[in-house]
Amino acid sequence: MKTFILMTKLSPEVSRQLKDRATIGRAWLDQVREKCPEVKFIAHYALLGQFDFLDIYEAPDEETAAKVSMISLANGAFEAQSWAAIPYQRFLELTREI
Repeated sequence: MKTFILMTKLSPEVSRQLKDRATIGRAWLDQVREKCPEVKFIAHYALLGQFDFLDIYEAPDEETAAKVSMISLANGAFEAQSWAAIPYQRFLELTREI
């Protein structure tokens, strides 16, 4: 499994629905689990900055990561980016190959 970081910025309309945040978030997670059952979430954070949420998850490939981003966009995200992440020790191994 590969590690990915999902950075999500909510649309202004969804951002104003603070009292419904738990329900909206649960519906998003349920849809990801239904459409991408192989995805394993590691961490979920709310942010105070350019993005509203950061999720760390594992997926088998980039196509599955793209689906996670598309599900976010279909559920009220203004922006959703999935970034590939390399474990630091593996990064160090790669540097030795240079």
